[in-house]
Amino acid sequence: MTTSNSAAPDARSSGEDAPPQGGNAPAGQRPGAGPQNSYPPLVGGQRLLGTIALSAAVFMNVLDTSIANVSLPAISGDLGVSTSQGTWVITSFAVANAISLPLTGWLTQRFGQVRLFLSSVLLFIVASWLCGMAPNLGSLILFRVMQGLVAGPMIPLSQTLMLGSYPKEKSSMALALWAMTTLVAPVAGPLLGGWISDNYSWPWIFYINVPVGLLSAWITWSIYRRRESPTRKLPIDTIGLVLLVVWVGSLQILLDKGKELDWFASSTIVGLAVVAFVAFVFFLIWELTDAHPVVDLRLFRGRNFTVGSVTLAVAYGVFFGNVVLLPLWLQTQMGYTATDAGLVTAPVGLLAIVLTPVVGRLMSKTDPRLLVTASFLVFSTVSFMRSGFTPQSDIGTLMIPTLVQGAGMAAFFVPLLSLAMSGQPPEKIASAAGLTNFLRITAGAFGTSISTTLWEDRGAMHHANLVEHINDGSQAAGQTLDMLGRTGLSHDQALAQLNGIIGNQSMTMSALDIFYVSGVIFLILIVMVWAARPRRGGGAVDAGGAH
Repeated sequence: MTTSNSAAPDARSSGEDAPPQGGNAPAGQRPGAGPQNSYPPLVGGQRLLGTIALSAAVFMNVLDTSIANVSLPAISGDLGVSTSQGTWVITSFAVANAISLPLTGWLTQRFGQVRLFLSSVLLFIVASWLCGMAPNLGSLILFRVMQGLVAGPMIPLSQTLMLGSYPKEKSSMALALWAMTTLVAPVAGPLLGGWISDNYSWPWIFYINVPVGLLSAWITWSIYRRRESPTRKLPIDTIGLVLLVVWVGSLQILLDKGKELDWFASSTIVGLAVVAFVAFVFFLIWELTDAHPVVDLRLFRGRNFTVGSVTLAVAYGVFFGNVVLLPLWLQTQMGYTATDAGLVTAPVGLLAIVLTPVVGRLMSKTDPRLLVTASFLVFSTVSFMRSGFTPQSDIGTLMIPTLVQGAGMAAFFVPLLSLAMSGQPPEKIASAAGLTNFLRITAGAFGTSISTTLWEDRGAMHHANLVEHINDGSQAAGQTLDMLGRTGLSHDQALAQLNGIIGNQSMTMSALDIFYVSGVIFLILIVMVWAARPRRGGGAVDAGGAH
C-alpha cells in the first residue's frame, strides 16, 4: 500500500527530470525530485478529466469483484463445470489481488506511482481480454489470477493520485468522489453482469473492461505523466513473499477442491494442508525477524489494530460469502435469470451511497465503535430476515433485506479502518492499511469458498433427512405422488419430480442455515469490536483504505 507520500523525502528520482503539469515547479526545487504532493493541484478541466479517468479505473477494478457473481451459472454451464468449481473464478481473483497488495509500496518507490498505475491499468486490460477468450476453466482461472495480481496497485494509487490533484482543503471532497465510485460499482456489477449474461455471453463481462481501461489510461497519461513520484531502489523480502504465496495459495486450493476430493480422505488435500501449515509457520517466523518484511506482523502487537483488522476481515468474509451465495441460490434453486438475480442483489449500494457522506461527518465526533455496532446490527438483522426466505418468496421480499444492508455498508469499512489505524505513528500507516486490506480481501476469498462448500454439504444433509420420510407410510409423499400421477407422469417420473422438489427444498434450507449463522456471527463481532480502545486523531486511512 502507499500513501500520498509514496517515497521518502530524501529519495532522488531515477527517471528523467520533467516539470510538473503546467510547468510550475515550486521555487527552489528541482523538477521531479520531490514527493508527489509537492506538485501544485490540478485546476479546471484537467482536474475534472483526471478525476473521471482515475474513477473509471477504480470502477473497472471494483466492478470485477462483483460482476461475475450473477454470471457464475452461465460460466459454469458453458465451461461444463459445477457451480462450486465456478466460484474459483471469484476466489482466484481475490487471492491474487490480496497477495499483490503488500508489494504496492515497494513497486511504487521502485518505478514511480504514475508509471505503476498505468502499467496496472494496461495489464488489467490484457488480462481481461484473455479472460474473455478463455476456452476452459483452467485457463480462465489462470487469467483471473493474472488479472488479480496486476489489479493490486490500482486501487491505492488511484486514491493517491486523486488526493494529489486537489488542494489540501478539498481532500475530503476528493475522498468522497473516490468512495462514491467504489460504492456504485457493486450496484452496477450484478445488474450489468446479469444483463450481459442473459442477452449476450459471459465473456463480455470481461471485454467491457477494454474500452474503459484504454480511455482511463490515455487520459491519465495525458495529465499525470509529468507528475511522477521519485523512485529509488529498495530491498524486497523475496522469501517472505514466496512463503505468503505458498500458504495462501495452498489454503485457497484446499478450500476450493475439498468437497470435490472428499476432503481429508484425499492425499492431495492432506498434502495441501501440510504445505499450507508449514509455509504459514515459516512465514510467521520469517516476517517477525526480517528487517524489511513484506507484511509487517509486528502491527498485531497493538490492540486497536488487531481488533479492527481482524473484525473487518471476519465481517467481510461473512458478508462477501453471502453476496456470492444469494445469486447462486436464486438462479439454481429459484429459477431466476441472471438479470433478475442482479436486480435482487444490486440495491445493496443505494443506501450506502446516500449515507456514506453522513457517516463521514459523524466520524470526527463519534466513537467508531458505535458506528460499527450500528452497522453490524443492520447486517445481523438482514441475515435473520434472509433466514426466513422460502421458495415462494417474491422478488420484493427478497430485495428488502438487500436494500436495508446498504445502511450497514455505509458504517462498515471506514469506521473499522479508522479503528485499526487509531494510534498508529505516521510511518506505520501505509503498512497497517496494506495488511488490513490484505486480510480483508483474503477473508473474502475464503468466505466465498466456505459458504458455497457449506451450502452444498448441508444441502446434501437436508436432502438425506427429507428423503428418509419418503416411504409407503408417508401420507404427504403418497398424496404428492398421486397428484403427480394424475398429470400423466409414470411412477418413476413422479418419483424423479418429487426428488427435484426435495432437492430444491433442501438447498433452500441449507442457504437459510448459512444466513442465520451469519446473523449470529455479526452479533458476536459487536462484542469483539468493543475490546478496542480508539484514540482521537490516532491515524487516518491511507490510500486504498476504504474500498
